[in-house]
Amino acid sequence: MAASVQAAATLMQPTKLSLASKNGVQLRSSQSISKAFGLEHPAAGGRLSCSLQTDIKEFAQKCADVSKIAGFALATSALVVSGAGAEGVPKRLTYDEIQSKTYMEVKGTGTANQCPTIQGGLDKFAFKAGKYNMKKFCLEPTSFTVKAEGVSKNAPPEFQNTKLMTRLTYTLDEIEGPFEVSPDGTVKFEEKDGIDYAAVTVQLPGGERVPFLFTVKQLVASGKPENFSGEFLVPSYRGSSFLDPKGRGGSTGYDNAVALPAGGRGDEEELTKENIKDPSSSKGNITLSVTGTKPDSGEVIGVFESIQPSDTDLGAKAPKDVKIQGIWLILPVDGAHARRQLEELSFSFEPKKFLNCRRKL
Repeated sequence: MAASVQAAATLMQPTKLSLASKNGVQLRSSQSISKAFGLEHPAAGGRLSCSLQTDIKEFAQKCADVSKIAGFALATSALVVSGAGAEGVPKRLTYDEIQSKTYMEVKGTGTANQCPTIQGGLDKFAFKAGKYNMKKFCLEPTSFTVKAEGVSKNAPPEFQNTKLMTRLTYTLDEIEGPFEVSPDGTVKFEEKDGIDYAAVTVQLPGGERVPFLFTVKQLVASGKPENFSGEFLVPSYRGSSFLDPKGRGGSTGYDNAVALPAGGRGDEEELTKENIKDPSSSKGNITLSVTGTKPDSGEVIGVFESIQPSDTDLGAKAPKDVKIQGIWLILPVDGAHARRQLEELSFSFEPKKFLNCRRKL
């Protein structure tokens, strides 16, 4: 790019024109300009003469062409440099591949925000009936849409594409809970623990920003593996101890805005929602579908679609519906197998032998 800038700067150097007579001009040109027009550089003190009516028009046209070429070279160089520095979406890795990498190999690549994938396996749910303990349930959103009014007049509300305003920290991971497969083929999953919420902010095409808490807290989903769904709890985006810019809060702070007397304008209906904070939770719904399983390793992968409300600013605003679509992965561990692993790691403790060892030391 530096070479292109230098070439463009050389081509765009000012050229001296001086009138010699009524029918011609005298042109002092540098060597680079002479070569650009296909001319040999004149000797020292030499001059290039051309007719005023014909040659000057050709000269102006060639100057315009050279300027266009130089500008195109600058733009192309800038695109190449910016494209070389831009990082694309990292390759999706399996769980074993991620575990084999060091911290420095993962840092800054975006892999930490991705759910693992599986290689091989079956394109259907292939687990026998029984009770399982699901480990490392991961949900990675791939799109966020918000239901809002359309741009055109009298357009009905619809889900609109958004722009992510927060960092790539929206993936839920390490979620665990019991997973049951019934003899009739239905499944049931209950969320118990894990990193089950993430604060996200997106921006609508009109510029409005919509914060929400992406979560699956207390999820209970049941149904066929191809389509099982359930409700979950959506906590308040902010807690009761949060204070707004005027010092009002749910469990602390002022009851009314500063400089508004109690019993006066501060108790008017339009300010009630601002004064009385409501940190209550709401409900969301998620639908999960299994797209592949790997019975030998106990991995299940699929896609999901979740619809949940956005932030209400502690009851001051009406929530918007947020649709989240993405992929999910579960690592199930059989209960009996887990117990056998614990038995292998367990050891017997005898107090007498411990005291004897302590006396010898």
